[in-house]
Amino acid sequence: MFNIATVLTPEIALAALALILLAIGLLIPAGARKGMMPLTVFSLLGVLSYTLYDFFYGQEAAFLDGLYMHDQFAVYFKVLFLAAALLVVLSSGGYVQKLPKHRGEFYSLLLLATLGMMLMAGAGELITMYVGLELMTISFYILVAYLADDARSSEAGIKYLVLGATSSAILLYGISLIYGLTGSTELAQIASSLGGNLTPASLLATVFILAGLGFKISLVPFHLWAPDIYEGAPTPVTAFLAIASKAAAFAVLIRVYLLTMNSQAFSATGQTLLFVMAAITMIVGNLIAIPQTNLKRLLAFSSIAQAGYLMVGIIAESTAGIKGVLFYAMIYVFANMGAFAVATLVAEKQGSSEIKDLAGFWRRSPLATVVMTASLLSLAGIPPLAGFVGKFYLFSAAMDQGYVAIAYIGFVMSMISVYYYLSVIKVMFLAEGEGLPDVPVHGAMKFTMVFTMLITIAIGLYPTPLAQMAIAAAQSLF
Repeated sequence: MFNIATVLTPEIALAALALILLAIGLLIPAGARKGMMPLTVFSLLGVLSYTLYDFFYGQEAAFLDGLYMHDQFAVYFKVLFLAAALLVVLSSGGYVQKLPKHRGEFYSLLLLATLGMMLMAGAGELITMYVGLELMTISFYILVAYLADDARSSEAGIKYLVLGATSSAILLYGISLIYGLTGSTELAQIASSLGGNLTPASLLATVFILAGLGFKISLVPFHLWAPDIYEGAPTPVTAFLAIASKAAAFAVLIRVYLLTMNSQAFSATGQTLLFVMAAITMIVGNLIAIPQTNLKRLLAFSSIAQAGYLMVGIIAESTAGIKGVLFYAMIYVFANMGAFAVATLVAEKQGSSEIKDLAGFWRRSPLATVVMTASLLSLAGIPPLAGFVGKFYLFSAAMDQGYVAIAYIGFVMSMISVYYYLSVIKVMFLAEGEGLPDVPVHGAMKFTMVFTMLITIAIGLYPTPLAQMAIAAAQSLF
């Protein structure tokens, strides 16, 4: 037997904290809200510490009547979401203070989005998953359009609302087809009901569910929203959207694919769809990133390509493949957060996110330059940084299962990505930056940059602890 309150402690704590912060933002005068960021940081640290303890020493896997799963896979992703939220809060303090209004609600919405992600990671049935997804997505609708006086932010919010609602409708239609075929929304019962019977309706349901989740992951051809939304949204929101929401959608896709689509009925069909989507996503993401002149748009296409790499691990259909996905998703948090922390700093100090504004950055902000360089080289997969180890795990798992072609595509695209990552580094070190102001780094932003860089280097040099966590989480699925 297990205690439901104990199982759901992180979710309950996060919901309570979000409501407390919302009340503070509404009831306390604007001049007295300076403690909201520290309160959020220490509260997230507490929840993260409890979740880490739960991963290593918590009770065995618990299943709340099939509705919600408390296993190491779900807890691993909760650690990822909380770490990402904590880093975003630490790096956004100065940025939020410069918001013209509604500063108090920013942190509350960020936590509600995190809560939705945690519900998605533990969902054992499709309606619970959808509720978590909508909690996350609706919070992001508001956060993306948070700069009400900025035309680009408003445009991004409207685009995300319209396209997000469309993708949710597509996903819901796929869920309704599954329910009509099986009479259940629980993943385990769906798998047993479908058996080995592939029908036109089950095939259509597979396509709709993959399309709905593909939008959240920004897989090609469902990626067109990402560059505009990433560019228009506040930079801290872009960071959280690119890192954590993508990981949440992957958590759902892994569960749904391994428990339902990987049955005899869906094996060949689902495998073919995932293979094609992964290949096209890696190719399109990397090639279109090359001509970009805006840093946030470049990171948007980079994140699309990274989604393709993660798909390679799912295609492998093995413990090693899922371990690679989990490992890479975690290191992606730190590498991408380092890059977005620098982007947030530039947006805060210079009011722009154009790559040309990084000219002479190594003289104007040496620390930020080093952090950005380490982050981009890790995303490119250059040893001895963590990204190299993550891609090695993903591609080797696919090759071990006989999927050599997709691994080769990933390897070639990784080499191509080095070009546009180095183009940013070239501007920082070689371009003249005369007339541009110095960009000093202080406080929590400085800590975030140094911490993400050190973690990226440390995991690259000694990946064993994180790899063991990823293996344990992956094994809980099989």
